[in-house]
Amino acid sequence: MNRITNTWILSGLIFSLFALSCKKDTLPGKKNTLPGNESTLSNRSNNAHASQQYDDILSNSVILEWSIAAFEAAGGAAEGHPTLAARNKAMMHIAIHDALNAIVPVYQQYAYHQQNTLADPVAAAVSAAHTVLKATWPDYGPTLDTKLSEDLLNIPDGPGKTQGIDLGIASGNAILALRADDGANQNPVSDWPASSVPGVYIYVPPLTFVYGPLWGTVKLFSLQTPDQFRPAPPPGLNSPDYTRDFNEVKEVGEISSSIRTPDETAYGNWWYELADIGWNRIAQVQATQHNTGLYATARIFALLNMAMADAYIAGWDAKYYYNFWRPYTAIHAAATDGNDKTIADADWESLLLTPPVPDYPSGHCVLGNSAAAVLAYFFGNHSPFSMTSTTAIPAGAVRSFDSFKKAADENADSRVKIGIHFRFACDAGQTQGDKIGQWTVKNHMEILH
Repeated sequence: MNRITNTWILSGLIFSLFALSCKKDTLPGKKNTLPGNESTLSNRSNNAHASQQYDDILSNSVILEWSIAAFEAAGGAAEGHPTLAARNKAMMHIAIHDALNAIVPVYQQYAYHQQNTLADPVAAAVSAAHTVLKATWPDYGPTLDTKLSEDLLNIPDGPGKTQGIDLGIASGNAILALRADDGANQNPVSDWPASSVPGVYIYVPPLTFVYGPLWGTVKLFSLQTPDQFRPAPPPGLNSPDYTRDFNEVKEVGEISSSIRTPDETAYGNWWYELADIGWNRIAQVQATQHNTGLYATARIFALLNMAMADAYIAGWDAKYYYNFWRPYTAIHAAATDGNDKTIADADWESLLLTPPVPDYPSGHCVLGNSAAAVLAYFFGNHSPFSMTSTTAIPAGAVRSFDSFKKAADENADSRVKIGIHFRFACDAGQTQGDKIGQWTVKNHMEILH
């Protein structure tokens, strides 16, 4: 497929503003760190496989490096097509995971089910990543070719290297074949009908298109159906919940709000970056801090990105199913909503630009909580981290968190504080995301007995 059409780029810019050998029950090296045993990654009492012991001494650096390569291939901070980027990242990490588990079977494979115990694991991992990224982002191919060549230069020539390359290519091609007709290769930018019906989504100026109205029909990675965890309907326009959340976002999310604090403005900007970018960075920080091995890291990133890819699909399914208006429209048209406790303001503007999709549920929250659920499974909820964001103001500003839950909660709250979501849309997105993340880790890539 072509990397990104001009209209896809426009949509993306809108979003961006805002020689391992087989041993019985072991992998060479560090004990008790692979998920499935999880003594350093999760609560042992909650782990059904805590008695299993594996060694995992190989560095996770190639996975972290190719995660960054996937970010860059998708356009970096100006990621042009975030739903497609999340799908491609999931494919790449699945291919890496499957290739490694073809060498030493530790976890269930997903798309590639062959074995080759003599292949070099690093050669297999980088070749799998390269195969998927070059196929999904062909315009970035020369840069990917250069990176692959550099990585392979560090591996001694021989049968293990050759077989590792072949294995990685085969694993990459397996997931590419599985996803060949998944519905992702469609123009995500579309016109949308105007409406004067209260509560119905319409364009939010200055944008005159919608993003991804058919994305909810894309083939899933983990879930059984797009509506498996679809939230209940949003509150009625005359309900106390709607009235409360309308007035909250009207007050705190307005561009010149006197209620919003400087810190709320700061984290509103900080979390504005695309969710798949930010939560992959959080995973990189965690994998580095915990020094997770090659196999553990492959599994973490595969499940994380599967969950976020499905969060986009399921979130978009719900968005266009309910087709609920954004705060901007609701505040401007409040005189039509039949609620005498909501007052119209024709001059109201949100702090940051509203993305061109319906309000309910918040996709940012679906992704954030799905990612937080996956990471908490591996690292425990209380795993402190600090990092910056591509949309931080000032640039490079760092925020710190002592748990994934607090990070996900601030992520959700930020959407209200910048005026682009109702609180009930964020709450629904968080609940849906929790379910997606928990489902994914419980149903895929389980440890082999």
